[in-house]
Amino acid sequence: MSEQPPDSRSRKPRVAVVFGGRSSEHAVSCVTAGSVLEAIDRATYDVVPIGIAPDGRWVLESGDTARLRITGADQLPSVDGARAAITLLRESGSTDLVVHEPSRPPQTLGEVDVVFPLLHGPWGEDGTIQGMFEMAGVRYVGAGVLASAVGMDKAYAKVVLRAAGLPVMPSVTVSTREWYRDPDGVRHRVADLGLPLFVKPARAGSSMGISKVHDASELDAAIEEAHRHDPKALVEQAAVGAREIECGVLEALDGTPETSVPAEIVVGGGHEFYDFAAKYLPEEHTELDVPADLPEAAAAELRDLAVRAFEAVGCEGLARVDFFLMPDGSLVVNEINTMPGFTPTSMYPRMWAETGVDYPALVDRLIRLALRRTTGLR
Repeated sequence: MSEQPPDSRSRKPRVAVVFGGRSSEHAVSCVTAGSVLEAIDRATYDVVPIGIAPDGRWVLESGDTARLRITGADQLPSVDGARAAITLLRESGSTDLVVHEPSRPPQTLGEVDVVFPLLHGPWGEDGTIQGMFEMAGVRYVGAGVLASAVGMDKAYAKVVLRAAGLPVMPSVTVSTREWYRDPDGVRHRVADLGLPLFVKPARAGSSMGISKVHDASELDAAIEEAHRHDPKALVEQAAVGAREIECGVLEALDGTPETSVPAEIVVGGGHEFYDFAAKYLPEEHTELDVPADLPEAAAAELRDLAVRAFEAVGCEGLARVDFFLMPDGSLVVNEINTMPGFTPTSMYPRMWAETGVDYPALVDRLIRLALRRTTGLR
């Protein structure tokens, strides 16, 4: 399959970088976008930054990357919803960006060749916006509708991975309806998992709403916290004594999945697990060991499992596969992330840089892959 050049190369491909969104990971998406906007080669691509405000409005952003950074726990970046509104207009076989400003006629910015959706969490990473792009006939970076939805839903991802013969941690899924109808029944089912446990929203990321349960008395509050973020909660057996290892998957231009060197997360700063603060706040002391110190055989097995997970879910473009390396040396798939973070501290770009693909080259590869894709069923 060859790239489909816009207007026979009479102009540069126009890339719409979409970020922000309605999920609780809005700020993380903004930070990711700031890094990507700095990395895109403006000599090769025409870049249009588009923000989605927390209330769902689409606006033409300034692209000022200096304000798209987390500088403290109470200083999180956000899309400015007061900016000029923007829409995607499908007409005469092309999809154009149209800007709407008060007291001015709509202004057409031109055709969109590819969208780079840097959205984390529901309403962006979960297949919803991918479906919209499919309906509009617009190419976009990353996984399609089904793979995005499966990757976002940790409960269904386990079903798919387990069916493909991949090892996952035992878990119980708890809906709000079930919890309020039969809490004793839920507690009974969860008891079979033992302690400690992790309780997390099934369809959230960036460690939002996650609690570690050491005692049965803590379970109710943990489920309630997870349900604040998602009506579906996942109660999962803790991988006691395990090391947290991650691996990046990136398609070559011919579609072959390639893997990065694995990396290890060593949580410090008094954090019991890799929570939001440990991931994103600059003053914390989490170490990211790239590459991970692993025996050659274990690293090879992990990279093979990463590709198997990528293909089982049906990913495209990129994914980050997270593992537990258990004390007995066995590997368990923790989860698969179809749109991993691209912040300056994110593991995915760091793993690829160590593998030999630096940040600008990584961003360029993803855009080129998206330009090569067909729209519709693949």
